[in-house]
Amino acid sequence: MKIKLLYIGKEDSAELSPAVQNYVNKIKFYVPFEVEAIPYLKNTKLAVEEQKKQEGLLFLKKIEGSDFVVLLDEHGKEMTSVAFSQFLQQQMVRGTKRLVFLIGGAYGFSESVYERGNYKISLSQMTFPHILTRLIFSEQLYRAMTILKGEPYHHV
Repeated sequence: MKIKLLYIGKEDSAELSPAVQNYVNKIKFYVPFEVEAIPYLKNTKLAVEEQKKQEGLLFLKKIEGSDFVVLLDEHGKEMTSVAFSQFLQQQMVRGTKRLVFLIGGAYGFSESVYERGNYKISLSQMTFPHILTRLIFSEQLYRAMTILKGEPYHHV
């Protein structure tokens, strides 16, 4: 199984971007993992719904028909690190070829992205900046991989 993280934005933190990259490199030891930014819309003064719609179209262009798409969304299912690792294991067992996680823009996801999504996960009920969301997600994905391998990074 391959895993991809797609997000609206840019690498924007001299302090946190190296930490994200550190986890990305660790994750690649366990599973093919790719992170891709979809640049912010340029020179836009669009209404919120129109901006979400335009960002949604950019997301949908990057998603393949066979992808299992997980939206990182404040209204998604909250889970423990162990439950997240079990979710990943289920995807592996069911033969998911590519698992794609999405981090939406400042206003969230368009209806078309919600319709395409297969699952929603919440990292927290709190709102985080995008770079921090990428860091938290990457750390949790790494943690899940170590749980699945029975490694001591996660202490139960």
